[in-house]
Amino acid sequence: MSTYRNIARSTALPLLVFAVSAAVYLATLGPLVKGTSSDAHYVHLANSFLHGQLSLVDAVPPNNNDWARFRGRWYVSFPPLPALLILPAVAVWGTAVWDRLFWAIVAGFGPMFVYLLLRYLRLSGRSGRSVANDLVLTALFAFGTVYYFTAVQGTTWFAAHLVCNSALALYLFFAIGARKPFLAGLFLGLCFLTRVFVAMAGIFFVVEVLSQARRSTAVEPSADTHPLLRAFQWLMGVRWGLVWRPLIVFAVPLALITGGMLWVNILRFDDPFEFGHTYLQIKWSYRIGKWGLLNYHYLAQNLAVFLAALPWINSVAPFIKISRHGLALWFTTPQLLLVLWPKRVTATMVGLTLSVAVIALIDLCYQNSGWVQFGYRFSLDYLVMIFVLLALGGRRFGPIFHLLLVFAFAVNCFGALTFERVPKFYDTDPTQRVIFQPD
Repeated sequence: MSTYRNIARSTALPLLVFAVSAAVYLATLGPLVKGTSSDAHYVHLANSFLHGQLSLVDAVPPNNNDWARFRGRWYVSFPPLPALLILPAVAVWGTAVWDRLFWAIVAGFGPMFVYLLLRYLRLSGRSGRSVANDLVLTALFAFGTVYYFTAVQGTTWFAAHLVCNSALALYLFFAIGARKPFLAGLFLGLCFLTRVFVAMAGIFFVVEVLSQARRSTAVEPSADTHPLLRAFQWLMGVRWGLVWRPLIVFAVPLALITGGMLWVNILRFDDPFEFGHTYLQIKWSYRIGKWGLLNYHYLAQNLAVFLAALPWINSVAPFIKISRHGLALWFTTPQLLLVLWPKRVTATMVGLTLSVAVIALIDLCYQNSGWVQFGYRFSLDYLVMIFVLLALGGRRFGPIFHLLLVFAFAVNCFGALTFERVPKFYDTDPTQRVIFQPD
């Protein structure tokens, strides 16, 4: 009986987090919960799987938004894990499935897994946070970041972010301390099957393995030492013979999943590294043909959105407009700036920071900014890791933090309620060239 009570105690709060989050997302959707969203690529991909094929079942796609065409067939270029998740629902209701309803419920798992991750950091003595702190961070993630507006869209690009956030949180849960290499590799592989660039979070696991393999007698490098010399001295304390086994166990599921995806690419496009974006029938295809999907050429514009995109203030109603490129990350969630001033730095934090930096740089060199969006949605590729850094950084959540909590809730609630619903608040430029308010 005591075992059941312990299980009930340990699961009650996470399940409550899930229930509250999903309920708020469904309530925010309102009448939009019914019907199929305008861009339900994963629904159609699931339908293709049910018919035993990789290309679309229909001769032509349902609309002209982000479909890949190759040798006369139409394909979904986005990695397939979300389609596999919604496949049972499509099997029952067909392509008329209420995908916004489905993805809003799936979105509830993201905050729940974030809470479980934060709780593990607390119970293992890594974060030093209280239960209240963990719940505040979880609430901030669920309703005070771009995750909120993403949770109530239902369309393809946003559904991918929701699935990847849950997979990323579970990857970190098993990767911390390199305690479950196989499961860490499995969930990072699932990230790859949803948002390819997120696989670079594997850097974190490598650092965790090295940290666990350090000699107990190894001396910590002095904080006054040059960072490169500190890194070298830190690595000198690693017992390299203990490194290879967890890395191999970690790599096995990751390699199998990655290899499977590359084989699917061969079957579709005769190229293991072609996911289909090259063949997207979009008006930006000339840009991709000239510069590729990733290039320094895109950095300046994307960096402008990431750092400087703010609401446009007008003197006439509705007084506020937002570019279709969205709002800067620090504006939608100001508390994230705290990660720049941690009270302490650990090897785990270094691994997380390196992972965030690499993924963020790749996103910033991508061929668009995340267009069309309320806030910088590509931050969801690493947002969970930033929240772990907030938990580990040791900064107290004082009055200013909580005041900004109200601001973050208000801003992101506005985005969730108005994005793609109340067009008067959003700029209508279709060219991707307008980021800042015209003079």
